[in-house]
Formats: sequence, structure tokens, C-alpha cells
Amino acid sequence: MSEFDTVTGKAAPVRKIIHIDMDAFYASVEQRDNPELRGKPVAVGGSAERGVVAAASYEARKFGVRSAMPSVTAKRQCPDLIFVKPRFEVYKAISGQIRDIFAEHTPIIEPLSLDEAYLDVTENLQGIPLARDIALKIRAKIKAETGLNASAGISYNKFLAKLASDHRKPNGQFVISPEMGPAFVETLPVGKFHGIGPATAAKMNALGLFTGLDIRNQTLEFMNATFGKSGAYYYWISRGVDERPVRANRIRKSVGAENTFSIDLDAFDALVAELRPLVDKVWRHCEATGNRGRTVTLKIKFADFEIITRSRSVAAAVAGRDDLERLACGLLEAEMPLPKRVRLLGISLSSLQLGDDAEPQLTLGI
Repeated sequence: MSEFDTVTGKAAPVRKIIHIDMDAFYASVEQRDNPELRGKPVAVGGSAERGVVAAASYEARKFGVRSAMPSVTAKRQCPDLIFVKPRFEVYKAISGQIRDIFAEHTPIIEPLSLDEAYLDVTENLQGIPLARDIALKIRAKIKAETGLNASAGISYNKFLAKLASDHRKPNGQFVISPEMGPAFVETLPVGKFHGIGPATAAKMNALGLFTGLDIRNQTLEFMNATFGKSGAYYYWISRGVDERPVRANRIRKSVGAENTFSIDLDAFDALVAELRPLVDKVWRHCEATGNRGRTVTLKIKFADFEIITRSRSVAAAVAGRDDLERLACGLLEAEMPLPKRVRLLGISLSSLQLGDDAEPQLTLGI
């Protein structure tokens, strides 16, 4: 069976895409390197009052501990939680080992972070006919060389491959064939779709769209009118169609986070308090990907919806989270006193370093 090409209207050759996702990567590395942590609930991150969980072991996840959760919340949910400081240089080195294993099978590797990547193995270097066998070999070699477990999803496009890798976690793999794709998606809650965040899921639910089948029953015109430029993407993935190629050496031009307040603000201290979690979120992404940037941009949306942006570039890449906060607060302070109340703040880091390719800004919801 061939995948449908929405541009030509003709059948296109079926691609073979693997999504590899390391299981609880940072926490698993810490448990591997410290036998005393094995079998115990572990959180990688700061235990201080303003700390955030960067990763949680599966033992901790049983208590509801998740990445991006405030450390105080995590400790409340799991009193025996053990906090370990992150060692990003170690994680990056292991990620490099894993990337070398991928490269034995294909040069078309799209890393999403240190612990996750897409591989296009349609034409693979070892001439292995079945993508599931390639995934098995990769996972076995990762285990042999690093002592860590990886899960894999195999399908004919990126959307379904990522869904499939979640299906047998941890330490498993799952195939979604072209015959299975549309049926697999139709029962899926919209909140489980990669690319549909909580706000969009809530909007869909309010419109009576709860599953893939509900989206599939809508017209393309309705989806475009209701969800803008993302409408066509939702329309096609609800049919199991995703034409995005696996892009080697992908890197984003910038990463940003923004938040709309429940009440408009104008006091400097209150605005700084709102900036800090945005800085945290941007910096977590930088740590997870190994990217660093030189240009900090502050976005301010006023109560009347007027938007201004202010940027500052530094000679060398921003080295740490506190430096990023200092630059962001400096941009805000330069605008004080503000002419009117503020409804939204955003912060982004651009001129990212690593790789040669570029991708538009990724905005992280908060």
C-alpha cells in the first residue's frame, strides 16, 4: 500500500521512518552510574524551592512526578524522591555515542533533543529490508554500548512513528503499518496528538472534536478557518497522512516561551516574577538540545494588544540560565515605567549555535 501524496493526488512510495526515544534518559544515566539509585525514585534537577524537575525515573513517575514539574510539587507527591544534579556534558557524550549507532544505518537523522531522533531508513546503509529489524538492531546496540534502554516507533511517517514509540514504553517497539494508520488515529483523543497542545485540545473539545475521527469528519475549509495555518496539518494527520521529511542536521533558529496573564500587570517586580518561569523553560530546552544563543528578545503585549519587542545581542553565546534572566530583566527594566498595563510577556533566545540548517522559532507554551 502506498502513502497518499496530497500535492500530486497520486500514490507516493511508502517511507520507512523510525522514531527512537531513550527511556527516562537523564535519570537512567544517573541510575546506571550510581548503583545506589537503581530501583529508587530519582529526579534530575534542583531540589531548591525554585527548582524544576528536568527528568524523572520510572519509579518516580509512578507517583506522578514529571519533567518540568516544580521540585516542591514533585517532593510533595513523592516524599522519598532523590534529587540529582544534572550532568549535561555526560548526557551529550552518551547522545553522541547513540548518534554514531544511528549513522551506521542511515545518514538521514533528525535529532529532536539529546535523547530523541527520527531516522529515515527507506534506503538504509546495511540493506536490511524491514524497518522493525533495523530498530531492533539499533536498540540492542544502544543497550550493549551504553547500558541504557531505548524505545522505538516504526511507521510510514513521522507523526505515526512518534505515536508508535510511546505505545510500548519502556524498552519496547511498535509498528504502525499503512493499513493500520487511519484506524489507529481515529480512536486517539486529540490531546494525545503530537502537535496539539492543551489550549488547542480544549478548543477542539469545545467544538465537539474529541478524537481523530471527529477531526476527520470535518472539511479542510472548516479546519483552516478554525485553526489557521495548522488546520491543514490537523486535517491530514487525522487521516494518518504526514508528508514532513526527516531533516538531517536540523537546528532551530530560536526558541521562545510566552505567557498571557490572568490580570494585566504594570509593576516591575510582578513582571519579573512572570519572566522567571519563561526563562526556566527556554533554558531547559537549551540544556536538552545542547544549543546556545547570542540574541535575547523580550516581547511585550499591552492590554490594548499593541506588541513591542526589544532585543540585545552579546558577543558570545549566553552561558547560563542566570545570564539569560539578567539580560531579559535588563531589557524589561529599560522600558520602565511602562506606558500601559501588560497582558503578555515572552522571551526568546536566537542565533542558536550547533548545526548549519535552520527552522523557525519554536514557542513553548506555559
